Amino acid sequence: FPGQGPQEVGMGRDVAQASASAREIFERADAVLGLPLSRICFEESGEDELLRTEIQQPAILTVSVALWRALEEVAALEPACVAGHSLGEYTALVASGALAFEDAVRIVHARGPFMQEAVPSGQGAMAAVIGCAPEVGEQACAVARHQTGRGVSPANFNGPQQTVISGDAAAVEVACARSRQEGAKRTVALPVSAPFHCALMEPAAEKLAPELSRVHFEDPRPAVITNVEA
Repeated sequence: FPGQGPQEVGMGRDVAQASASAREIFERADAVLGLPLSRICFEESGEDELLRTEIQQPAILTVSVALWRALEEVAALEPACVAGHSLGEYTALVASGALAFEDAVRIVHARGPFMQEAVPSGQGAMAAVIGCAPEVGEQACAVARHQTGRGVSPANFNGPQQTVISGDAAAVEVACARSRQEGAKRTVALPVSAPFHCALMEPAAEKLAPELSRVHFEDPRPAVITNVEA
């Protein structure tokens, strides 16, 4: 299941029209949030709102679960496991039965602002280091931390030749330059609103902890492959 980024105007409208189960998911999301999330997803007027992380996160989760429920209507699904990238892990928990849909929507609605507020706008950055082994990016981050005194670290290992780094904007810039010097084919700045998946997100984790502590989790069936432990 996807994380932030794949949102688009009109997403979920077709499946809500075609599937009663999908329609119900959108209705439940609207009710628990007390806002017209389905209208924001379906109509062009919601385009600007979809860019707001506190709307984007529950919107992507809701569309993902709606698609899953629609698929269950027409196919006997027996997955060996489920997984999701970042935000998508909450969707995977819902799909596995470990987390109630209403709890997941409420949590990610709060999660978005917590993440946005953790680092002032413009102070953080993320970049993809492409065309080299993960060790190159890791070592470049270590050099950048030493030179700048600011935080930067690998955030996601996309594959053997691509590593995403995240942290203070100045430190990310130094780490990118160092990576290119050490053999990376190129580095690409990511169009994100905050430096996700790094130590700078710790304030968000602290704010989210009480929300998570109030939620009951069931044993997942099937298993959920998690981001942190894989």
